[in-house]
Amino acid sequence: MPARLCVLLCVLGFMLGLVAAQSPDTEKPVPILTGTAGYFNFVTAGQNQIDEQINPVLLLPLGDRWLVEGRMECEGAFQRPAGGGPYGGEVSKNLDYLQADYIANPYVTVTLGRFLTPFGIFNERLYPIWIRSLQQDPLILPLSAESSDGMMLRGGFPVAAGTKANLNYAVYVSAVSTDHNNLQSDRNVGGRIGVFLPGPRVEVGASWQKLLQDERSNAFGFHFAWQPARLPLNVHSEYARSNQGSGYWIDGAYRLSQVRFWQKAMRHTEFAGRAEQFFSGSIGADEAAALGLQPASTREGEFGLNYYLKDGLKAVASYGRQFSSAGNLNLWTVGIAYRFLIPLGRAQ
Repeated sequence: MPARLCVLLCVLGFMLGLVAAQSPDTEKPVPILTGTAGYFNFVTAGQNQIDEQINPVLLLPLGDRWLVEGRMECEGAFQRPAGGGPYGGEVSKNLDYLQADYIANPYVTVTLGRFLTPFGIFNERLYPIWIRSLQQDPLILPLSAESSDGMMLRGGFPVAAGTKANLNYAVYVSAVSTDHNNLQSDRNVGGRIGVFLPGPRVEVGASWQKLLQDERSNAFGFHFAWQPARLPLNVHSEYARSNQGSGYWIDGAYRLSQVRFWQKAMRHTEFAGRAEQFFSGSIGADEAAALGLQPASTREGEFGLNYYLKDGLKAVASYGRQFSSAGNLNLWTVGIAYRFLIPLGRAQ
């Protein structure tokens, strides 16, 4: 067993001992098993890929200040061979995060373990298939590490007394890990800072990451989010740059809940769209492909339709067009996403 998991288990055992020693009158929160499951058909340049996935999330509160949380990603990607025949492919299993959180005070939370790297906003806030408005990943997502093993401090507070602006932050340090393909991590340091304005419901922020191995490169980015109070609209955008490449994306999703015509049906319907561009960096095409990046500079536009069948269940469909010197192609997506939540006990 990797040493970092042994340390995390020891910390977990220590926290369980603290909880067991609490007064019997202490109110105990309930553990939660939640997550998402989905079935999608991705048609890229005429080649169909069946994607099936389930992503369980476990939330284990330990007293008033401790929380252990983790998420697994189990995904099967199946394609038909070029010569014909039945669909086949691999099933991947990844540990996205497994972390222990300690709420030190209202402004600081200390995290130890494997966590989602706080770079930009898509990886932490919009990645789950139930939350994202379009199922295709942004082209610039692989420019930063998706998960890190180490320690993180995060929190938020008002910028100044009497002001209508809140500052949120996250800083972290990560150790290198090559013990297992599904638990890899780079040795780096970085952070993210953002300013949220409650009035217009706007957030702007910046991210930075320093790789402390190999070429010791830097990566930085900016993000923007807007959710107006008077419209059922969500707008998000990111920009990222590193030696591997650079680019941006901006997307929006509008829920038709305010449409008076055929309101019963339209209130469950959401239109979404995204525009993005990727500029290739100093690495070669083979290395870019290994990282999940485009082999050449690429422009892409996509729009889609989401229909919420009921609480926790939605059908999705989208079409996109990709333009690149490596060739232009169409992107089609159709599928269904499900969100589940199961309390593992009763409140006391």
